[in-house]
This record gives sequence, C-alpha cells and structure tokens, in this order.
Amino acid sequence: MQGNMDKVTNSATVPLAARLLGFAGLIPFVGLAGLALFGSLWALSALISYALAILAFMGGIHWGLAMAEGESSLARLGSSVVWPLIGWFAFFVGHPFNLLLLAAAFAALLAYDLREVRLKEAPSWYPALRWPLTGVVVVCLVLGMFAS
Repeated sequence: MQGNMDKVTNSATVPLAARLLGFAGLIPFVGLAGLALFGSLWALSALISYALAILAFMGGIHWGLAMAEGESSLARLGSSVVWPLIGWFAFFVGHPFNLLLLAAAFAALLAYDLREVRLKEAPSWYPALRWPLTGVVVVCLVLGMFAS
C-alpha cells in the first residue's frame, strides 16, 4: 500500500480521473447557484445540501490518506472530522450566513490541504486540483448568499 501512496504523492500531474471527477463535481454548484439567483428556493436548499455533502467528502479524504499511511493518531483522524461538523453547524445557521460559513469552510479546508501537501501528507498534485475547484465553489456559495 505504501508503494502506491509514494507513487501518487510524488506525481506532480493531476491524475485524469481526479481532474474529470473534480470538475464534474462543480456542475451542481454552478447550476444550483444559477437557479438560486433566479429565485428558486429549492435550488438554494439543494446548493446548501450539496455543499454539506462535498465538505464532508473533502474531510473524509484526509481520513483515507491517514488510513493509507497506517496513521491512526487522534490529531490526524480528528482533523478529518472537523469539516463535516462545520457543515452540520452551517445547516442550522440562517440564510445568508450558512452560505458564508460554508464558503469560509471550503477556503479554510484549502489552506489545511496546502499545509498537508507541504508536510507530504497529501499528494503533491493536490493543490493544482484544489485551487480551481475551491475557487468555483466559493464563488457559487457567495452568489447563493444573494439569492432570496
């Protein structure tokens, strides 16, 4: 298992599957934010729900990275649980602050991911994927704040 992780971590190029799936994951963000701006309350609710799911997924990536390395410390595994908890809390915060909190959480998770890459705990290609994805997600969530 460690050999596979080394191979991925040392690659500077974003794997095609990660790039395709990552950018495909933006489709609901863009579509729902657009619909929400045109007054769809369903789309606004769906945007929030999707953001919660993706934030939890992004946190889970760190759990998976720790498991792949055989790491089971409370700090390493616990850091992966923070993100879904922030998302869960955002669920209970009223509009538009829930979207602001989610946007801030995605930005903070990017900063955390960059730290993990510097520490060689995440693949070296990860920032090249995360920067553009996070940028679009944050813009969509901020646009959702202006939906009524």
